[in-house]
Amino acid sequence: MREVVISETEANQRLDKFLLKYLNKCHKNYLYKCFRTNKIKFNNKKAKGDEHLKPGDIIKIFLIDEQLEALEEIKHIKEEITFDVIYEDENVLIVNKPLGLLTQKDYTNEVSLAEQVASYFYNDYKDTRGFKPAPCNRLDRNTAGIVLVGKNLLATQAINEMLKNKYILKYYIAIVKGRLTSPITLKGYHIKDNFSNKVTILDEPIAGAKAVETRITPLQIKDNYTLVDINLVTGKTHQIRAHLSHIDHPIIGDIKYGDKNINNYFKKKYNLNHQFLFAYKIKIDIALHPLEYLEERVFIVGAPSLYTQIFKEEGFLKSYKGE
Repeated sequence: MREVVISETEANQRLDKFLLKYLNKCHKNYLYKCFRTNKIKFNNKKAKGDEHLKPGDIIKIFLIDEQLEALEEIKHIKEEITFDVIYEDENVLIVNKPLGLLTQKDYTNEVSLAEQVASYFYNDYKDTRGFKPAPCNRLDRNTAGIVLVGKNLLATQAINEMLKNKYILKYYIAIVKGRLTSPITLKGYHIKDNFSNKVTILDEPIAGAKAVETRITPLQIKDNYTLVDINLVTGKTHQIRAHLSHIDHPIIGDIKYGDKNINNYFKKKYNLNHQFLFAYKIKIDIALHPLEYLEERVFIVGAPSLYTQIFKEEGFLKSYKGE
């Protein structure tokens, strides 16, 4: 028999969801069989699985050690930390993800920001298995910038709900082809070809397409390029890149959606092999419990060093405020 006492970090979730993380190799059907056969007790009572956990709740699992070992896989691998911490308190960690780093692990099995975050919190959470801090928002591998991490379940749920309801305003910096002279709001319909992993923006809705909105503010024009501030209103895959390409102002360096000749120029001169885009600012417009104290806060990060070089040598702003 094993006894598990719920911590502050693990609280505020259903019993069944907690146990599927705690016993991370356990199939859902087997877990519910354990509930039915009284092999799991919650505060010394028969468990159903839909109970909501509070700090100090006690779960008793009446399985022998060999059975428990077959249902759990415990990994304690410490990875090198390559992100910068922008802000941290008892509920939230805000980091600057570097270029080239995946946000979440994919089929390549490379180390991602998620594994680095787990390593960052290694000492704090090594004995906690019902909750692990992980990124709440996702950036493409070659988009650097701000990523939010909840440090407990209640904070994570709040961040996810704030992102879903667009209470967190997200801003990006890019250099695009052509001369944009006034702010524009781009609307359209987003559809993705999963085979090619490429997005198309349509002017009219079709089956399967999702409405998207992107707001563009020009900051500086230099020759045939414009430095722009982008407010990502909706957040679909490759939305910014595809939307700007759709109006013939693709981001420089963007191999998938960009201009080949322009890309070749920036690749040859600066070894830029991807889109010039980074998530430089967030504003927490409306904050939910327990993050009310962050309402109206703004967080800004600087450009990657390669982008700073391009700013300087191409004659763009040396800094930006995002006010």
